Amino acid sequence: MLRAHRPVEPPPSSWVFPQAETANAHGIVGVGADINPGTLLAAYRSGLFPMPVESGGPMAWWSPNPRGVLEIDNLRLSRSLKRSLHRYEIRINTAFTDVMVACADPSRKHGWIDESMTSAYRELHQLGWAHSFEAWDEDGLAGGLYGVAIGGLFAGESMFHHRTDASKVALHALVGFMANWTDGCTETQCLVDVQWCTPHLTRLGASEISRKEYLNRLRDLVTMAGPDWLSEPS
Repeated sequence: MLRAHRPVEPPPSSWVFPQAETANAHGIVGVGADINPGTLLAAYRSGLFPMPVESGGPMAWWSPNPRGVLEIDNLRLSRSLKRSLHRYEIRINTAFTDVMVACADPSRKHGWIDESMTSAYRELHQLGWAHSFEAWDEDGLAGGLYGVAIGGLFAGESMFHHRTDASKVALHALVGFMANWTDGCTETQCLVDVQWCTPHLTRLGASEISRKEYLNRLRDLVTMAGPDWLSEPS
């Protein structure tokens, strides 16, 4: 049985990040540090996210300018996606590890999620900070996404699909979840961070804002009392 709970704050990080505004032309603020829960949360609260410069390389911390975001009232539904909404059952946090493993598939182009990242985000999930939105059909897990939720911010990390439109349906579910949450958050306040605005995400309604605007909004977003998320019993 799933239960709702508030996230648990981990021990603070022993690292101090440079300001996001000090990022170089590529958007990198620094390289190194660990990926313990306290470090990851400190990064997201500072407007940063982790990703190695190259697969197997040291961890880099990014603050791109411009920043890709999805306003939760801007998701675009194509006719095919509207039809696909009825094909899948949506579940939240019932298969977090499976979603991460699928996102980390080494055969995927530009894959960089390794076992250390999977372990780190699984720990964040157990603490109530990282979440998965999953699209299921009669053949099992068809697609999904995972990310980190802090207050009114959902920092999307990766998504995958095994069947047509499954990841898009999971994204639609995430946006609907945030739009329906009214405890201290309105549709114009909540935000999905997509990091970079790829052509695929642009077609779904994502857009770019400046680093300055993102950081200004972030200060309010991460101090909100977020929703009660569902998770597997520990």
